[in-house]
Amino acid sequence: MAGRVSRLNPGVVDVEDGARLNVDRTRMMRPPLLVALLTLALAATPVPARQASPAGVPGVGEAQLTPAFWIGLQAQPERVILDRAAIAAQNAKLLQRDPSMHDLRALPSTLDRARVAGWMAPLSRLPTQPLYDVDGKPVPAATLRAIADNAALDAIPAQQPTRYGLVVRRAALRGFPTARRVFSANDDTDIDRFQESAEFPGTPVVIAHTSADGQWLFVISPRYTAWTEKDNVAEGSAAQVFGHVDRKPYRVVTGASVRTVFTPEQPALSQLQLDMGTRLPLATGLPPDRPVNGQAPYTSHVLELPLRDAGGTLQFAPALLQKNTDTAADYLPLTRANIIRQAFKFLGERYGWGHAYDGRDCSGFVADVYRSMGVQLPRNTGQQATSPALAHRVFTDRDSREDRLAAARALQTGDLVYIPGHVMMVLGQYNGQPYVIHDVASVSYRNAGGQRVRIKLNAVSVTPLLPLLSNDRQTFVDRMTSIVRIRQ
Repeated sequence: MAGRVSRLNPGVVDVEDGARLNVDRTRMMRPPLLVALLTLALAATPVPARQASPAGVPGVGEAQLTPAFWIGLQAQPERVILDRAAIAAQNAKLLQRDPSMHDLRALPSTLDRARVAGWMAPLSRLPTQPLYDVDGKPVPAATLRAIADNAALDAIPAQQPTRYGLVVRRAALRGFPTARRVFSANDDTDIDRFQESAEFPGTPVVIAHTSADGQWLFVISPRYTAWTEKDNVAEGSAAQVFGHVDRKPYRVVTGASVRTVFTPEQPALSQLQLDMGTRLPLATGLPPDRPVNGQAPYTSHVLELPLRDAGGTLQFAPALLQKNTDTAADYLPLTRANIIRQAFKFLGERYGWGHAYDGRDCSGFVADVYRSMGVQLPRNTGQQATSPALAHRVFTDRDSREDRLAAARALQTGDLVYIPGHVMMVLGQYNGQPYVIHDVASVSYRNAGGQRVRIKLNAVSVTPLLPLLSNDRQTFVDRMTSIVRIRQ
């Protein structure tokens, strides 16, 4: 169904699943408001196969819930789509051309008030519509004013030196400098309207401002600007930060997530969550027979991880990551088989708006899958669907339904399909119809009697595409805004 204007930011349209689409395109990172459950339904297009579905999703059985099924449909599943040089060129183009991305290395040594305010002001506006707390009670206007005042916009200095840091743990990025969770309805405690995104250990940031209470930092990461708790960031020099980012050799997390080995000797690095696509350097020069954090290192990779000392300064320390965890010595080759394998590692993961619940939302899901193969994407659906650096087919009202159906039937594995507020990744064509994997809240379909049946999935799920309905009059195909294809 169609999205509606966000109560927090009038330029934003949204749907239930949590992906964002900014109407005026000037700021496509703002959290929209919940409208209705994202639906899928059986339309005129028949279900490809009659089979029992574990969750009642038509056309999906146990076979379709395995990566081997979809890989087996590919003519050349292991053929490289883009090599490492082509991916590097694509990433460089994204950083240069996409306004939602931030080239931290290109920033001047001094930041002026206008630049910092330009980053902060669109995010830190005082909400004007009712919000509710975790108990379903309205958040008092005075409380919201105090939260907005904590952003201290009037305290941005006229000039300040550019400060750098590294994220030291999985860090929530917030729209306001507060951990308070707020919701758009008194019966909704799932989608926190102050939650924006998350960043991962080793991510470089620029520290642009500090909250009035001194507990929050406004940071600029390569693909986002938001508030995070100060304990999530260790401040260091540009040389330290980018030296760590560029250091070789390294490991890339290729599982949905892995954790470092438990260690009481270094609690800040104990069981640290590392999400798919995270790249971290290996510690070098350590004697192989010397324990690391009280443990023999020969069964583990020894990572060099950023650490925040008591004064907030950047330090580095070794941490162990078991060799049997799902990591690789480099990014995976970009192949159709790897796209499918990586996407299925998230199958069943609970939906998490803005990377909440240690998970991810629809746009975060597709970005993390591609990131494990070295391909960078903007953070949110609106940015991905319209990025000037990505090859995409744009749909307008001039496109007929026949044109749209033809485009849908020509979809290839790895293509990203966008409707307002949602993105789906194509798994392949099965029985003449495209199937997708996506992070989705709820689905519905029409049963044999024509009644609409709704199922709450709230997870990364496999569904057919053509039957998806946005409302009783329009299918998802009717409402496609863009198809992005990561190809040469």
